[in-house]
Amino acid sequence: MSFALDGVGLTHGQGSTALADIRLAAAQGESIALIGPSGAGKTSLLSVLGTAWAAQPQRLRGSVQVLGNDLQALNAHALRGLRARIGTVHQAPPLPARQRVVTSVLAGRLGQWPAWKALASLAYPMDIPGARAALARVELEGKLFARCDQLSGGQLQRAGIARVLYQQPALVLADEPVSALDPALALATIRLLVDDARARDATLVASLHAVDLALGCFARIVGIQAGRIAFDLPADQVSETQLQALYAGEGQQLPALLPLAATPLPMNACR
Repeated sequence: MSFALDGVGLTHGQGSTALADIRLAAAQGESIALIGPSGAGKTSLLSVLGTAWAAQPQRLRGSVQVLGNDLQALNAHALRGLRARIGTVHQAPPLPARQRVVTSVLAGRLGQWPAWKALASLAYPMDIPGARAALARVELEGKLFARCDQLSGGQLQRAGIARVLYQQPALVLADEPVSALDPALALATIRLLVDDARARDATLVASLHAVDLALGCFARIVGIQAGRIAFDLPADQVSETQLQALYAGEGQQLPALLPLAATPLPMNACR
């Protein structure tokens, strides 16, 4: 089992509810797309899986099992070890502006390396060929020694993906990983994430606003609405009626939410 959430709730400041009674589990190697309107709780759910709230039991309720670990039972050392096995792709990657891209990519394995190697790599990159290979997979090998503040928004997203590809984690959490990419590059990048996870038997959970990317590239779709799971279905069983209901609160018709609606993806487009 990759993860299991049972009765999970999450509250933010002033007691506002981000998640309520979440029951969700995934076997190792599954690829799952989270869809739903803005503010539905997709990012909050990813943050729970990423252990961001493990040290704040006053905000996090319920049972959270990740990669065979009960989050509430972990000490600080064990929590650091678990986090080294989780890779996160951020919508806006937190890469230091003045840092070289090669160093940012290699930082994906800092939690796996001994302290001396991690510190040495910050001063001088310890695995330049490995970083170059990861960047080549996202078509950024020419930016190996560029500074992060010299990259465009889309290039930063791809550099963040290269960092996770280099890390090779057991669980990949991707929060709107292709929001800054054009449709063709977005499809290629999602295919890369799905194929990499499948090849390594890693679990991939990605939140996506592009519903056709979710339906075309992921076998399992979880709809989130108002902090709750609206449905959890195989992609080929998700109906247009369910999608329209999921996004009804945004006051839009579903096609307006699909960046690739003009050229809809066939089912299994990534497989």
